Amino acid sequence: MLLRRVRPFRDTYEFLSRAYDRILDRLGKEVLQDPRDTPALRLMVSLTLTAVPIFAIQLVLGKPRLLFVIAFYLSLYGLRFQRFVRMFSASHLEAHRRHGFFSGKYEKVFGRYLEFFLGYLYGNAPELGRTAHVCLHHRENSGPDDTRNNMGYDRTSRLDFVWYLSDNIWTVLGIAPYAYFRARGDEKHRRRMLWGMTRYYAYFAAVFIYDWRIGTLFVLVPLLCMNFINAITAWVQHAFCDPERPGDYFANSVTVVDEVNFLNEGYHLCHHHRASLHWTEMPVHFERLRDRMRESGSLVFRDLDFLGLFLELTLFRRMDVLAEKLVPWEPMNHEQKLALLMKRTSLRTTD
Repeated sequence: MLLRRVRPFRDTYEFLSRAYDRILDRLGKEVLQDPRDTPALRLMVSLTLTAVPIFAIQLVLGKPRLLFVIAFYLSLYGLRFQRFVRMFSASHLEAHRRHGFFSGKYEKVFGRYLEFFLGYLYGNAPELGRTAHVCLHHRENSGPDDTRNNMGYDRTSRLDFVWYLSDNIWTVLGIAPYAYFRARGDEKHRRRMLWGMTRYYAYFAAVFIYDWRIGTLFVLVPLLCMNFINAITAWVQHAFCDPERPGDYFANSVTVVDEVNFLNEGYHLCHHHRASLHWTEMPVHFERLRDRMRESGSLVFRDLDFLGLFLELTLFRRMDVLAEKLVPWEPMNHEQKLALLMKRTSLRTTD
């Protein structure tokens, strides 16, 4: 950052950055089904050139090196978790693409590159996206049968989040989705989940057998981080359900509008309404849904991302801040906003 304040270094950085962008743009037109997904390609290239070789070199060296551990986490998460946010958004969208991001012959080689390859480094088991998320979460829309349903918890309680976090590990490990599909006789998706779990567990065991220290630092910790961040996201994206209509996803899906909204991840309700819609079209779709959102009482927050929403709602419990950032459909004073937020985070539902 300091070097970028020096003009020669800044000019060099900007020149190289523009050249890199042009290369990725050309590459995206060649290998992607939709060139608009080039931001996701940029992430995949970056992780492949950083996290993958760091992990591979560490395996060769054997005993964990502190510098490699630090470099590994920085490559996965970034200084302020921005890289994980981008990974989460990109893998989320990939899960909804029938053949992933890549086209033609490239799809045969790379397939679902984020979920089935890079996801291992993050502790994300195969099929949690394509199968568990798409065929379970989007079927249940965070309703009572969703394995990530949070309606039985007080979303303003730190203790309740800890209990939710401990329960969410069964979803991250694939066990809860597997049980869901098995209970419903859905053999296709049950087998997919079993195969995905088997692959991840084999990877987990292999690294631990090779060196338990590497297994702890490079496999177990990312898995626990995945559970933590995944739980935060699921906790807040459907935190404000209507007690009178707990199963209405128009009411319980939150929209957050922030300057840094990678791949338009904040338009969560629009995504639930049309999961196949391309991320670049979400803002326009949001405008189309305004009337129905108003009727359903959908909540929209400005100048906030999902992590910020979690911090204000659960960790700091600052409803005043959330009331200031709430964008109501009708004129409301501060007290009315607070009353609405308290009602929508109530522990009780009519079901």
